[in-house]
Parts: sequence; C-alpha cells; structure tokens
Amino acid sequence: MESRYPAVLPCGRHRLDLTFPRVMGILNVTPDSFSDGGRHMVIDDALRHAEQMLAEGAAIIDVGGESTRPGAAPVSAQQEMDRVVPVVEALVRELDALVSVDTSTPEVMRESALAGAGMINDVRNLRREGALAAATGTGLPVVLMHMLGEPGDMQDAPSYAEPVEEEVARFLESRVTECEAAGLRRERILLDPGFGFAKTVEHNLRLLHRMERLEALGLPLLVGMSRKSMIGKVLDRAVEERLPGGLALSALAVERGARILRVHDVGPHVDAVNMTWAVLEEGEHHG
Repeated sequence: MESRYPAVLPCGRHRLDLTFPRVMGILNVTPDSFSDGGRHMVIDDALRHAEQMLAEGAAIIDVGGESTRPGAAPVSAQQEMDRVVPVVEALVRELDALVSVDTSTPEVMRESALAGAGMINDVRNLRREGALAAATGTGLPVVLMHMLGEPGDMQDAPSYAEPVEEEVARFLESRVTECEAAGLRRERILLDPGFGFAKTVEHNLRLLHRMERLEALGLPLLVGMSRKSMIGKVLDRAVEERLPGGLALSALAVERGARILRVHDVGPHVDAVNMTWAVLEEGEHHG
C-alpha cells in the first residue's frame, strides 16, 4: 500500500511514522464529554491516564477541553485554555508525549503549540475566525474534519443531496484548497470524515463502507468512531458496552485506508489495528 503523502509527518519536536496505521488516545479534560468527562480534570490524573495509553501503544495523545458531543454547549476561550494548556505542558514535560490538541480556538492553538503540542485537531476545520491563521502560524500538522453546522445543532435532521461519501469528499477537497491558498501547506494536512458529526447512522455506515472515496484524496485519514452512538444504535449497546463494535469499525477503517484511529480503549484497538495490518501486508506487524 503506497501512500501519496510523506511517510514521516513532522509534528513539532516529534516525527510520526505513517507507513502503518497509528492509534491516538483520547484524553478529555472537560466536565461534560459524553463518555469520560470529568475523570481527568486533575493534571496528575491526566498524566496517569496518558501514561497508561502510551504504554498500551498510543502514538499520540489527543487532549480536548471543549465537548463536541451532540447538543454540547460552547465554552469560552479562556476556560478552554485553562483546561488544556497546563495538561499539554505536563504531558510534554513529564512523558515526552506527542500531543494533539482537539480545539477550534485560535488562542488555544497558539498557546498549546508554545507548550509543546505537535498537532492540531479541529472538528470545525479551521472555520472559526482567526483559526486558519493561528494554525498556519504554528507550523504544525492540522486535522480538518467534515461537519455541518455546530455541535449544538449538527444532529438536527442531517441530510445530503448526493451520496454522503461524495459530499464529504468534495467538502474536504474544497476546504484543503482554501487552506492551501491561505498558506497552510498540503503536506501538513490530515483529513477526518467526521463520523457521528451531522450524520445519521445510515450516513455513517455508508461513509465507512465507501471510505476509499476519501482515501483517494491522497492525504492521511484520521478516523474517530470509538464508543459513538452509531455502535449503540446498531447493536443496542450502552456506551460502556461498545468496545467490540468499535474494534470491528477500526479494523474496517484500516482496511479502507485510515492511518490514525482516535480511540478511548487504546490497548484493544492497538491489537485490532496491528492484526488487521498484518493481514493486509501479509505478515508485516508492529506489535
């Protein structure tokens, strides 16, 4: 499987090898995230949890200070900065972790980069005022995600005039062009299909089934489906019972070109990803 993007992605002081799929561990430092909010508000707790995820094979720790679950209320830039930046500093200083910051806020992007973050992960694809300039100025790689509307209203009867994979691909392609024109270099861009963001269960299932359409865009794909409601609705499982379904989705995503899997349960997903990759490569593995 030959990629059309750099095999090694510069991420600040780190280098991320994307010749094989990597796992990104989720670290929410919010009081209201849908599955683990409030558990890691204290920096020591966040450090312990991140250390465990790194030990289980996470290549990246994704730190978020604003919940983007459906219906989530926005937080102020200062609130988000107070939650995120001290955790980023601690993860970099204590664990030398490659930290991604899950944010749409320009101030958080800039301060997190100064604190040592190596990647920006923006569900709003740099559409907040000043975000594109801030992200470009950091020199860090940026994940652009597909979403319609805002987290507060994105699940209000989402619909697409054409097949969802075509609309998502065209949206992301257009956004990449806009960001390139504003100075963000293409080799620093990653794409996220936005599973669970402004999409019904049927949209999500079709989008994963036909994800080769997005892989054809030629940029690294980051996929996040861990514990999401699509699993709950298909399998009738509560949040804490969605791991087996999530492992199946991760394996399918790897087969369809995903290079980064954003997950809560790192250890099992690392095994699922590596096993899937060993089959696809007929023997190569990274366990």
